[in-house]
Amino acid sequence: MKHSTTDMQVDDIFVKICGITNSEDAFLAIDSGCDALGFNFVPTSKRRVESDFVESIVKKLPSEIMSVGVFSDFTPEEVLRVVGKTGLNAAQLHGNETHEECQLVANRVPFTIKALSANSRELVNFADFGADFLLLDSETPGEGKKFDWNLPIDFLKDEKILLAGGLNVENVSAGIEKFLPFGVDVATGIESEPGRKDPKLLKLFIENAKSSKARTKQ
Repeated sequence: MKHSTTDMQVDDIFVKICGITNSEDAFLAIDSGCDALGFNFVPTSKRRVESDFVESIVKKLPSEIMSVGVFSDFTPEEVLRVVGKTGLNAAQLHGNETHEECQLVANRVPFTIKALSANSRELVNFADFGADFLLLDSETPGEGKKFDWNLPIDFLKDEKILLAGGLNVENVSAGIEKFLPFGVDVATGIESEPGRKDPKLLKLFIENAKSSKARTKQ
């Protein structure tokens, strides 16, 4: 049964730590207060992981943690196969998936995230994807680059936005204060090298994100 996003905690900013490639980073992120972990299955990614590794991590996660598989231009059947094998409870579609393909996944997975660049023409039709969350990213995901924060996206105010694209400990507070997103997503911005998180940056990013949300609510 599909979970309702209205059941999720919204008083605090939602923090997703993506590009997890090892158990140390996964459990440090959880201990530091993250809400979701992202595992990349994109073949060309420097952070690509195997299903067996993800399955071994997911079975140890607290029930409240969202475990997200990141896919790009996989067929719905391929996405569902990986989700079923690993026990993931969310799928992030980061390619050129059609509305229909995204809907097929969304109907079978508890939570679905559709990633789009901030200047995508598909933003105006986002509701047609049937996804729970919109991951707002740069045109070159995974490279730690920001998109133009002055782009007009006020029409997305009713969507559950996960802000991504070049976030780091220095700019995450400003991003939250500008966009008031449901959550934030980071990978490159807290790494010591591709696929390996810097413990100090990871902790500080989560701390800055969580405290920033509190300030916006004052």
